[in-house]
This record gives sequence, C-alpha cells and structure tokens, in this order.
Amino acid sequence: MNSRSRTLSNTFFSSVGMYTEYVLGMLTSIIIARHLGPDGFGTYSLVIWLVAMGVATTNSGTASAAIKFIAELRGSGHVEQIPYVLTYLRRAQRVFMLFVLLAGAALFVFAGDHVAPGMNHTLLLGFLILGVVLRSSYMFNIGVAKGFENFRATAIVALVSTPINLLLVIAAWQLDAPVEWLLAVFSLSGIVFYVMSLRQIRPLLPPRQPGVVLPPILRARISHHMRWTALTVSVSFLVASEVEVMFLNLYADSHDAGQFKVAYQLAVGAAALVPGVFGALLLPMMASALSQGREVAARRFAGTTHYLSLLATPLMAFGLVFGDDVIHLLYGPEYWAAGPLFSACLFATCLTTMAQGASSMLVSADRQRSILVLAVTSGVLKLTLSAVLIAHFALVGAVIGYLTVALVNATLYISLAVRVSHARLAWGALGRVLLAGALAAMLAWPLRGHLVPWAAVLLGGVLLVLSYALFTLLLRCWSRDDIEHLQLLHRRFAAGRPRVGARLLAWAHERAGERAS
Repeated sequence: MNSRSRTLSNTFFSSVGMYTEYVLGMLTSIIIARHLGPDGFGTYSLVIWLVAMGVATTNSGTASAAIKFIAELRGSGHVEQIPYVLTYLRRAQRVFMLFVLLAGAALFVFAGDHVAPGMNHTLLLGFLILGVVLRSSYMFNIGVAKGFENFRATAIVALVSTPINLLLVIAAWQLDAPVEWLLAVFSLSGIVFYVMSLRQIRPLLPPRQPGVVLPPILRARISHHMRWTALTVSVSFLVASEVEVMFLNLYADSHDAGQFKVAYQLAVGAAALVPGVFGALLLPMMASALSQGREVAARRFAGTTHYLSLLATPLMAFGLVFGDDVIHLLYGPEYWAAGPLFSACLFATCLTTMAQGASSMLVSADRQRSILVLAVTSGVLKLTLSAVLIAHFALVGAVIGYLTVALVNATLYISLAVRVSHARLAWGALGRVLLAGALAAMLAWPLRGHLVPWAAVLLGGVLLVLSYALFTLLLRCWSRDDIEHLQLLHRRFAAGRPRVGARLLAWAHERAGERAS
C-alpha cells in the first residue's frame, strides 16, 4: 500500500470510528437525558465528568507517548523495543492511576455530601474506580493501535462496542432505571470497550525478544515527553471539558447542570462530526510538513486554518439560528433553557476547532512548554471565571465564562503558531468566510420559530448550507485549485448537472486567485 492509499484508508477508518462513536454516543446521551430529566442528568453528568477527569489524568502522557514512540520505533526499524516501551508506559500509567483513585476517594470521603448530596458515596466511589481503570486502559489500547497506524482496529472497537453500550442504555431506560443503574451500565460498557480494544491490539504487538533493553536516551526521552504532556493534558482537560457542570452542581443546582451538559455535549459532538474529522488528521499532516521545511509547514498551517473555518462557519450560523429547534427536537420541552446555551456552546466549540491547525503546528514543532503555558493560562482563567460567574449568575455565568475562554484560547494558539511558523494567514479570505456565514444565517432567519422543530431543522439547514455555499463562491472564499476540485467532484458524482451549477463553478474559477487571500 503506497502513502496515498494508506492516508485514504486511515482517513476512512478514522472517520468511520469517529462517526460511529459520536453518533451512537450522542443518541445514548439523548436517551439518558430524556429519561432522567435535567435534575437526574445533572447528577449523572457530574459523576461521568469525574471519571473522564480521572481517565485524562491517568492517561496523560502515556497514551500520547504510545502513539509517538511506537510510530517512531516502527519508522526506525526497532520494532523489537515496542513491547518494552509499552511495559514502561503501563507502569507509569499505574502510578498516575493510583494518584487519581486516592484523590477520588478523598473527594467522596471529605466532600461527598457537597458534591453528590443524597447519594450512596461508597457506591459512587466504586463506580469511579471501575470507570477510571477500564476506560483509561481502553484509551491506552486505542493509543497503541494509532501508533501502529491501524485505524481499522479503532473503527472495529467503535462499531462493536458503541452499539452494545446503546442497547444496554435502552434496556435500562425500558426498565425505568434510576441514576445508579445507569452508572452501572456505564461501568459494564467499560468492560466491553476494554476487552474489544485488547483483542484488536494483541495481533499487532511484536513478540518479546530476550536481551532487549531500552536505550537510556530513549527512556529519558519518554520520561521527558510524559512529564510535559501529563501536565499539558491534565490542565487542557479542564479547559476543554465541561468543568462548568461541577460548579453548577456546587453553586446552583443539578437542574442547571443538566441543561448545560446537554448544550455542551451536543455542541462538542456537532463540531467533531463536521469539521472535527478533518481536524483529527492534522497532527501527522503538520509533522510531515515540518520535516519538509518551515515554509511548507507555514503554508499548510495557513491552508488548514482556512479550510477549518470554511467547515466550521456554517455550523456556527446554523446553531445561532436554529439552536432552540435542535434542542426541542432532540431533548424535548424539559430542556427548553438549553437552546440558547447550545447556540453559544456551538459557537465556542467552532472557534476551538478553527484553532486545531495551530495546536497541531505547535505540537509538531516540539513547543510543549509553550503549549503548557497556554494551557495553564486558559485553565486558570476557566476555573476562575467558572467559580466566580456561576456563583453569581448560574447558567448565564457558565456560558459567558465558556465563550470567553474559547475566544482567548483560540487567539493565543493561533497567535503563537503564526509567530513560530512565520505563516501569513489569509485574513481577508477568513473575513469573507465569516461574512458568507452571516449572510446565510440572515437568509435562513425568517424560518426560525415559524415551523415545527423538525421542519425548521431540516428545511432551514438545507437553505442555510446551500446559500452559504453560494455566498462562499460569490465572495471568492475558494482558491482556483479548490474550485477545480469542486468541478471534478461535480462532474464525477452529478454528471455536471444541473448546468447552472457547472456555469457557476466555471465563473467562480475565472474570478479565483491561486490562493484564497
């Protein structure tokens, strides 16, 4: 398999795995949210957030090290060292895990009544321990598969495990299960994910060979990578995750926490499904570009930022216009307050998505210290704003804090990436992309609130996407090469019809420049 075929294959399997996990995971979350209602879902979400925080801390440094150093050893022909690298990483993972479990035990022993009032704290601690152990091991196995560039394995895990999880949740829903039962289902599904991931990576691992010892230089590099990445990942999780759910449970109530969780989770899922598939492939692309020189990397960074903006902008516009209708359609009238929250959260997640090219650029350039400084800055800002604003303004404070941190975070990452790469972003083209999104939103706005939710989402979405595509062509948001590719796709999949589409693309091609600027 040549390089192009391998890239296409990896993209396909990565997309299949990501779409399966997010779509079925979102459906699972919707069922749980509608079943428990805002109050119960707020409490459930807090426990799941604690597990996710534990998994992120446990795997901080180890999972990414597995990807990085397995790929590196395969490229250098030293595959016999891979089993010993994994042993070293798993030992480090167990140390992180012990710290996390002790912290979780202390939380429920000393602050259980404040964090989860009215619930069995011993049972919650058991769910936390089981969830962290199983999910962190599963995520580590996925990192191993990615290090071998076996995205087929990750897709199989998602295709098998996620439907099983959905079926378990449906069974609990039909039995009218309480929160504790759904947490038990979460733990049981963790076993499924772990077993499936373990079965997929076992055939990939080379056999151990006697006498193989990790070189001291390699061991030192792994330790250095884990130290910086552990700090970065742990702090970045606070920035990227819904820490607002914890503060809403503490300072407001579980009802508000449930409303925010619904809005946040749907926004993150939407951003991951549309522009996020492209963003997930940026790290190896930027690493490859840097190996070809700084100028190539700068051009690729500028290009990826432009394409991510093209993909994210219609999503932002759709959320701003039809956010209420989406929430009412998926979650029902109990979550009416989550509509404006969803619009705001989707806007923020799209800003973060636009900055993915910058973060991939910095990671590929080995600027871990700079990334850590940015992560710490954003983390401190988020914790401070969340604690202060939520204590005084509840849901409104949560949204203001989330939007502020997303804007600051995206600005800092893009600014630093521009400085490191000496790239020149096409600010004019980016501005025209945003203008195209604004015009499309204005055109679709009259449908807002005048149709039943499903019709507004369907018809409004079609109108907004088609008008956005037209405005991007009229405003010269695409380069000449981009339009040539669009013409090729139009001929291949639509046989050049309708003719007006072909004429429009030809006209746009004549007006376009070599690069969008």
